[in-house]
Amino acid sequence: MIDPDMRKAVFQLHTEGMPLREISRRLRISRNTVRAIIGQQGRMPPAAGKDKIPIDPDLLRRLYHDCRGWIQRMHEKLAEEEGIRIGYSTLSRRVRKLGLGRSRTARCDRVPDEPGAEMQHDTTVYHVKLADQRTKVIASLLYLRYSKRRYLKFYRAFNRFTMKCFFHEALMFWGHAAGLCIIDNTNLARLRGTGRRAVIVPEMASFAQRYGFRFVCHELRHPNRKAGEERSFWTVETNFLPGRTFQSLEDLNRQAFEWATVRLHHRPTSKSGLIPAKAFEYERTWLIELPDHLPAPYCSYERGTDQYGYVPFDGNDYWVPGEGREDVKVLRYADHLKIFHQGTCLAEYPLPLEGVKNERFAPPGQPQPQPRRKNRARDARQEEQRLRALGPEVEAYLDYALKAPGVQRHRLTRELFALSRQVTGDVFVRTVGRALRYRIVQMETLRRIAWLCMSQEEHLLPQVELDEDFQQRPAYQEGRLTEEPDLSLYDALFEEEDENPSTEKTEEQEDG
Repeated sequence: MIDPDMRKAVFQLHTEGMPLREISRRLRISRNTVRAIIGQQGRMPPAAGKDKIPIDPDLLRRLYHDCRGWIQRMHEKLAEEEGIRIGYSTLSRRVRKLGLGRSRTARCDRVPDEPGAEMQHDTTVYHVKLADQRTKVIASLLYLRYSKRRYLKFYRAFNRFTMKCFFHEALMFWGHAAGLCIIDNTNLARLRGTGRRAVIVPEMASFAQRYGFRFVCHELRHPNRKAGEERSFWTVETNFLPGRTFQSLEDLNRQAFEWATVRLHHRPTSKSGLIPAKAFEYERTWLIELPDHLPAPYCSYERGTDQYGYVPFDGNDYWVPGEGREDVKVLRYADHLKIFHQGTCLAEYPLPLEGVKNERFAPPGQPQPQPRRKNRARDARQEEQRLRALGPEVEAYLDYALKAPGVQRHRLTRELFALSRQVTGDVFVRTVGRALRYRIVQMETLRRIAWLCMSQEEHLLPQVELDEDFQQRPAYQEGRLTEEPDLSLYDALFEEEDENPSTEKTEEQEDG
């Protein structure tokens, strides 16, 4: 293969009048090659390989469409239906040559820095120590391309609602917004498509329109389109996180806010020496100025008031003023929530710190709620002591039963104590002795054993001591002197029955 420089030299010597034999001798090239190069005027010939098996390009396009791009199936159909035997690698090469396979990587344009033209947003994951515990956090950063101004905040989780809260917080802090926001092909804002063909989620498009900008996705595998954003994350890794300690997520965000909006805002950049604070003052003329009272984004939840006057939300309970138990609407904002009923705001609460759960909150000025009742169920220690005092047989059974697997210690002790109060002491001792012999801990079986012990022997009831002088008691004497009841009514009933015995007998015969 003759390289292009050698071809150019051969043709140049030929135009100067040097004979072919002399060119061949000096450049050590055969005379036939010299003739061919001169015939091609020193240019490289097009590399056109000749395919041994001809295939109609329209046939390949039709098969590609029918097989939905699966080249293996195209290879089978060519052999079965068209009778064309071709190698799989050759077929895939011809498909790529026709531009039917994987789309070619397109070139990207350079976009100049223009004041007020665009801002960039992206997220990344870091593992940071919070109170000496390694924690996964998500960093969200907004970057003004021209003035190099940044806004940084960390989150535990990042969803569409969090994204809207972050944009609202950052843009309202700046007071201005750029016309374009370059993002990657994230599904938080992109509905379908990629790059310039991306379709933004209508919810996010409407949100961006409120602030005067629109989302634009960069092309796939082209993160340099927002190189300033990517460089900012490198600065976070190398300048913000090292050498700092954080006690909580709130402490991390407090330091990140001071670093991004104060320290970096007044520090010159390394190459150009540009100071973001001064560049922003110049750029704000081209930026979109935002009103001071734009409504913050929120999420709406339907909740019911419980019998104590609270509504549950995110693991905590919030008191609802009033006396009814109406269904209310809870609006969650970035840092607080509001409770509405029929369009009226009943209460507003700041969101608790991270990790606070199972707490109750009441609005300022309202009576504080009573603390939740704790589990005050006492143990069966006293019942166990009284049972062990009944004898060594009972004590031996308790030592076995209370350590048996699957036994609820306090419940079994209370039920045994209740059984000891229902039967005599001798019957109870024989019951637990038999239960220990057969390793029984079920209360139903123990009750049946107690019944068996009582049925095997006769147990006479104890004699009741009777006071013979009960007739001399004042209460007895007072009752003795009361008026006797009138029982004449019952005598009249008996006389009527004696007078009509035949009538009753006749009626009974008729019924028979």
